[in-house]
Amino acid sequence: MQTADYIVVALFFAGLVGVGFFLASRVKSASDMFSAGGRSPWWVSGLSSFMTMFSAGTFVVWGGVAYRFGMVAVSISICYGVAALLAGWLVAGKWHKLGVTSAAEYLEVRFGRSIVQFYTWIQAIYYMAMGGGMTYGLAKLTCRLIAIDPGVEETFWAFLRDDVSGQLSIPWLSAALLSVVVVICFAGGLLAVLITDVLQFIVLSVSVVTVVPLLLIEVGGVGEFLRLAPEGFMAPTHTSGEDFGWWFLAGWVAIHFFKIGAEWAFVQRFTCVPTARDAKLSAGIFGVMYLISPLFWMLPPMIYRVLPASTGKTAEEIRATAEVAYVDACHLVLPAGMIGLMIAAMMSATASAVTTQLNVYAGAFTQEIYARVIRKDASDAERVAVGRVMTLLLGAFVLLVAVLMHTNGDNAYTRFVLSTTALLIPPLLLPTLWSLFSRHVGLGSAWVIALSGVALTIIAKTGLGIGETLDSAGEIVREPRWLANAIGLEALSHGYEAHNRVGDILVGNVPPLVLLAATEIVACVRRAPPQPGVARIEALAADRAGAQDEPATPSKLPLIISGWTIAGLAAVMGVLTVTTLTAVTPSRHDDPTRDAIVLGGFAAVLAMIALGTLFIGRRKPKTADPFTD
Repeated sequence: MQTADYIVVALFFAGLVGVGFFLASRVKSASDMFSAGGRSPWWVSGLSSFMTMFSAGTFVVWGGVAYRFGMVAVSISICYGVAALLAGWLVAGKWHKLGVTSAAEYLEVRFGRSIVQFYTWIQAIYYMAMGGGMTYGLAKLTCRLIAIDPGVEETFWAFLRDDVSGQLSIPWLSAALLSVVVVICFAGGLLAVLITDVLQFIVLSVSVVTVVPLLLIEVGGVGEFLRLAPEGFMAPTHTSGEDFGWWFLAGWVAIHFFKIGAEWAFVQRFTCVPTARDAKLSAGIFGVMYLISPLFWMLPPMIYRVLPASTGKTAEEIRATAEVAYVDACHLVLPAGMIGLMIAAMMSATASAVTTQLNVYAGAFTQEIYARVIRKDASDAERVAVGRVMTLLLGAFVLLVAVLMHTNGDNAYTRFVLSTTALLIPPLLLPTLWSLFSRHVGLGSAWVIALSGVALTIIAKTGLGIGETLDSAGEIVREPRWLANAIGLEALSHGYEAHNRVGDILVGNVPPLVLLAATEIVACVRRAPPQPGVARIEALAADRAGAQDEPATPSKLPLIISGWTIAGLAAVMGVLTVTTLTAVTPSRHDDPTRDAIVLGGFAAVLAMIALGTLFIGRRKPKTADPFTD
């Protein structure tokens, strides 16, 4: 990266941190901190959900899949859209009508406090580990662009250099990135998370729309790209070497329906809007965006695969560089300053996903454990303070995971995401989702499914498949793991190894679905009465529905802050346009006019978005807005 890129990254993150501190003065209660006071506009909630699913994983995991296998990465991403539309149709409005402020509150009323505390701990560990993986993935992308001169070894900054790659150290950049994430979440609460999500969405979308035509020009047009694409590259599935077939896609839709319909972060998006209709609309825009946008997001690494920079590589070299192919593609065509903004937006997208989880689980520990178990009479100010302390502690755990991920080599993050999502999401979330429609699922069922799911995950990853051991001569021997040997079914391990993606989906989905269906059937045959929690949740919903006045008007603050921030970015891009033309900022492609046209067009688009956003934000709300008044 050049000096202009570093300046843009610094300004972008300074703006995000500024948004967090600006909103800190408006966070006066736990409701403001963890649910935005129920005043989030539906489109802000929906775009935030879209960006919550986004992270470095989009660029590292699915960008790597797109680089290696092509269109299947688009198919996988579209699965999120289908799942979000199903969640919007079936559960988003239902969550809002329940009158709960969080998924944790619902679980306590419906099942009891014990399962809430278990879920809080186990899900916090899981999602903070995922956050650590996201942070690692982002640091890996960014460090790819930051080479450090060997001469730095003689200076105070020597510790920042990775001796193997000659680039910026991934652990140190992970720590720096996570510090920014924690500050945003620490200060501004959910509203800061929502607003930064919108900013990231706009910047990333405009950036990718700019990158794609530049890469197509580089390759010689759409026809030339299609001609040069490897065999099977444009097929919607891929089953040669990686099990991304139709069964995998169907299972991926199911898993993400459970995830979007019951994961605490997405439930938070459904409950932070004024009405149930708004909750459905937020899921709707989330789903539609994931139906129409994946092709644009995945095209850069797909096109990069056929460019001279990538051709001629061996299969092993392609696999080793897949996780950084996205940033390599952007670096190839974007001018100085814009690559910095793209990296900043990627950073911010990952920050979005991590801040979301930090906010959710800091809120869960604060509201459901501290305020309900440790200090039942804690004031709102005390809860906000505890929430911020929990944010710091959880952030430290995320950093630890990011550093550990770095020690596990190439594609560690990809393997982690695919396996843990398939195995753990269904048993942890399906009982909650099922209970929204069932009157017979109770505490016992939730405990059995959750514990059995964790146990089966451990058994599947340690007992099935093919393991590597050393024989007496020190040679590596590949043989079936202990479970297959114990039950005399070696073919089971070979089958699981050959179809591990679908195998993980089956292990994760089938047992909880069978147990829940069996519970339902037995209860119907016995004509069992509804579980006690059903009456409690219905009474809570009725009480809160009767106590509510006219729904609050969505706050205009997200529009106002987004508009001014985007206007500032447009101004920075405009300055870079001028400095590129006058050779103050060196051209990355030895063509100042070409780079200035790209920068100027980008600045113009951002300026139009900013003007439209600020114009809409000028309208007076129907009711008082505590965030702007």
